[in-house]
Amino acid sequence: MSLKRKQRLWAVILLVLGVAVAVGLSLYALQQNINLFYTPTQIVSQEAPKEKTIRAGGMVVQNSLKRASDSLKVTFGLTDYQKTIEVEYTGILPDLFREGQGVVALGKVNSAGVFVAEQVLAKHDEKYMPPEVAAALKASGKLPPKAEGEAQ
Repeated sequence: MSLKRKQRLWAVILLVLGVAVAVGLSLYALQQNINLFYTPTQIVSQEAPKEKTIRAGGMVVQNSLKRASDSLKVTFGLTDYQKTIEVEYTGILPDLFREGQGVVALGKVNSAGVFVAEQVLAKHDEKYMPPEVAAALKASGKLPPKAEGEAQ
C-alpha cells in the first residue's frame, strides 16, 4: 500500500471516529434533557423515576390547595381520577391556575413520594387541556365533556 493510500485511510478512519463521537455526545446530551410525562397513577405505582426531572399532569383536586403563610410554598393534590399525588411548589402560581382545572408540573418525585415541582403550567383558556392530561383522563374514562376534542 502506498503512503498516499495509508494517509487517506487514516483520514477516513479519523473522520468516522470523529462523527461517531459527535453523535454519541449529542445523544447523551439529549437523553439527559428529556422530560417524560407521567400520570399520577404511574407515579403512585412507582413507574416514574425518583429524583429525575419529569412532567406530571392531571386535574387539581378541589379544596386541596394549601398556601404557607410565611412563604410562597403551596401544596395541592393532582389527580387523574384514579390516583392522587401531592404536589409541592415554591413560587407564584400562574394566573390561570385553579382547582378542578388541568395542569402540567415539571419537577421530581422525592423519596417520600411527593412531587416537588419546579414549574407549574396551567391551561390557557376554558377549552384547552394539555394533550397528555387529556389522553390520561380519557384513558381513565373521566375526561370532561368540554375537553373531548382535545385528546387526539
